[in-house]
Amino acid sequence: MAAKVTKAGGFAESLLKLLFQGQAYPLIADIPAANLANLQISLHTANPGASGDQNTNEVAYTGYARVAVPRSTGGFTVVANQVNPNANITFPQCTGGSVVASWFGIGDSTTGPGHLWYWGQISPAINISAGVIPQLTIATTISET
Repeated sequence: MAAKVTKAGGFAESLLKLLFQGQAYPLIADIPAANLANLQISLHTANPGASGDQNTNEVAYTGYARVAVPRSTGGFTVVANQVNPNANITFPQCTGGSVVASWFGIGDSTTGPGHLWYWGQISPAINISAGVIPQLTIATTISET
């Protein structure tokens, strides 16, 4: 994980539950009825970096689109200071072009720059060409330490 922020005690878990599951954080953030329903997962050819957005180094292949994952306990598991998706994240099949996805991103926009909340390296990188269906597994991890 490229972006780490030091958090003490239960703060990290509460912050991750707020961001990834839409759970209120008492005295810090109440969740309105019209909160962000999904997080958008993206693939990148290189590290988008702390000053990047969801477009920074984003892959480009025919058929590519960001994948929506519910911002809920159904979409993500949060334990202590670690987040994992509850299911594999499957991207659209490549129908043309060739690219290597070596980073993933999590943000709030279906298209365009959006805000890049977290990003991390994919290991091993995903070689994408016609017929390939890129996927991030449930072992994909984001952490606050």
